[in-house]
Amino acid sequence: QVQLVESGGGLVQPGGSLTLSCAASRTIFSPNVMGWYRQAPGLQRELVTSINSDGNTNYADSVKGRFTIFRINNTASLQMNSLKPEDTAVYYCNRREWTDRTYDYWGQGTQVTVAS
Repeated sequence: QVQLVESGGGLVQPGGSLTLSCAASRTIFSPNVMGWYRQAPGLQRELVTSINSDGNTNYADSVKGRFTIFRINNTASLQMNSLKPEDTAVYYCNRREWTDRTYDYWGQGTQVTVAS
């Protein structure tokens, strides 16, 4: 089992920047994908961005050009620039692994609030 610990959430001004980090408890050598989801009040959880073990990434259209995901060893980070009020949400780190079956692990969630 993998534990994911998130950090970096908080309050930021519109147009500002914030970096989230997600640290996994161990290195996985099987295929895996790490990503960030978010959920705002009244909306369903959505995939923001992901990165696989080969370094391939994808981004939701709403964050392209503003958010960047990168991965170093067991940690996946999300650099968020030009933040907008509509980015306000609880952000969840996710790791999907394939060993004997598919496993999904989730971070505890961290609040990001973009407001003046």
